[in-house]
Amino acid sequence: MSEQKKRCFSHIAKLIREKRVNHPKNYSQSELSQMLGYKNGQFISNVERALCNIPLKMLPKVSQILEITPTDLKQAMLEDHQQTLENYLNYSQEATVTSYSNSGGQSSEEETGSTTTVSQVPPMPLAAKAY
Repeated sequence: MSEQKKRCFSHIAKLIREKRVNHPKNYSQSELSQMLGYKNGQFISNVERALCNIPLKMLPKVSQILEITPTDLKQAMLEDHQQTLENYLNYSQEATVTSYSNSGGQSSEEETGSTTTVSQVPPMPLAAKAY
């Protein structure tokens, strides 16, 4: 999974687009970008396509211009962060299981420089605690 696919910006993207399009002034992407100090509309286009996030230092200005409550901004960003964490953790577990399954309980010489036997017990789920 690529780095881009693991990161989630869909909630903030939806919120920004919805507020921009439905704003009484109906700002274009270019207008909003310029109001935020960017030279063209590509920045807001990237945000609305969920390719990147709004920089934290821009949040107060975005909130003011688009009349988004800080609570709504925070909620969208927290949902994106939660999804990002799930994506990373799920990918990490899938990679571990795939690696373990493909290695037959051994790591390859290419990976470590020497062959070492890995325990035949699969890795413990992240949510479980060892006692």
